[in-house]
Amino acid sequence: MTFSASEYRDTENSATSMHSSKIYLNKQALERNISFLKKIIKKGVNISSVIKGNAYGHGIKHFVPMAMEAGINHFSVFSAEEAQQALNAAISPVTVMIMGQLEHDDLKWAMENRVEFFVFDFHRLEHTIKVAQECNLKARIHIEVETGMNRTGFSMQDLPEVLHLLKTNGEALEMKGLCTHFAGAESIVNEERVLKQQQVFKKALELCEEMGCMPDYVHAACSAATVRYPDMQFNMVRIGIMQYGFWPTKEVYVEYLRERSQPEYNPLQRVISWKTYVMSIKKVKEGEYIGYGDSFLAQRDMKLAIIPIGYGYGYSRSLSNQGKMLIGGKFVPVIGTVNMNCATVDITEVENVQIGDEVVLIGQQGEQELTIASFAELSEQVNYEMLTRLPRNIPRIIQE
Repeated sequence: MTFSASEYRDTENSATSMHSSKIYLNKQALERNISFLKKIIKKGVNISSVIKGNAYGHGIKHFVPMAMEAGINHFSVFSAEEAQQALNAAISPVTVMIMGQLEHDDLKWAMENRVEFFVFDFHRLEHTIKVAQECNLKARIHIEVETGMNRTGFSMQDLPEVLHLLKTNGEALEMKGLCTHFAGAESIVNEERVLKQQQVFKKALELCEEMGCMPDYVHAACSAATVRYPDMQFNMVRIGIMQYGFWPTKEVYVEYLRERSQPEYNPLQRVISWKTYVMSIKKVKEGEYIGYGDSFLAQRDMKLAIIPIGYGYGYSRSLSNQGKMLIGGKFVPVIGTVNMNCATVDITEVENVQIGDEVVLIGQQGEQELTIASFAELSEQVNYEMLTRLPRNIPRIIQE
């Protein structure tokens, strides 16, 4: 496929703004992933779609409407900024939950917009009560319990006092949820630690029952825990990476297949593809160095394609001399050092490559596919890091 320059104009922002690549979002793939997730969670369990990190690089403003059309009505974000983006993108009333950053100045905004948020220390709890009382508003909060992650959350020793404050400030606080976060549910290496966390969280839930402070939602499971610890699904799960079509780790995928005695197939479909085009073509003689420095010496006469994507666009410099792209349905190696704005690939063995031809960085071309997993492994990044590093200014295109 050949692209004209006009295809790389971001018409949403500027008629003259040019982009060297585009990200495509497959709506049907997302719908299939959501359908699959609903099959593996228990009846009555709600899905909170985790869209932090710009919806794992997919783009919050594009992803939220797609997810809502697939039946999602609850979204988890990290910050007030992301919450605002989610609300702006929503096509109908939706619940947004902030799991992390929320400045004191944004508390009133969150309450006015019915945005729910985690409370994990007395500092935030006290300010929340104060703002709610001063503004005659009600805060919809989720109490996070520290169970062994050692990041954020109230200790079990502090929980009785927290619940007492909830009961005595009912006009200011509404306990929407009780939650925790597991420290590595995606790996058997963390099994003992995660099981201990589960025990602590169950004790926290028992204490809520004893003190008459039962929340609307109890949630602890991320994507990996949803698959590996189904008894931890409670009545809501926070699904991130799997809704986008990726398994948290190969280990989780293998365990899923083993427990169901199914042939090896992947029920998840990747939502994202990343494509660019051939910017220039040139020939190099044997014995010449290619690109900056002396990292690559041509061992034969070669034909090269210059690709307008570099580390300034999210294509890691660590992919120098080891990354791959797809051109003409064939894998072509990255040679030389990846630059800020471009990379060079060897097209000596690919016939009839033309300037403007499609180049796939992530996704499928013909019968071949470049997955995030292979891409990330070569650059020593986990799936999550690779995805969230994709620049926000790359246009996202929704494919029906």
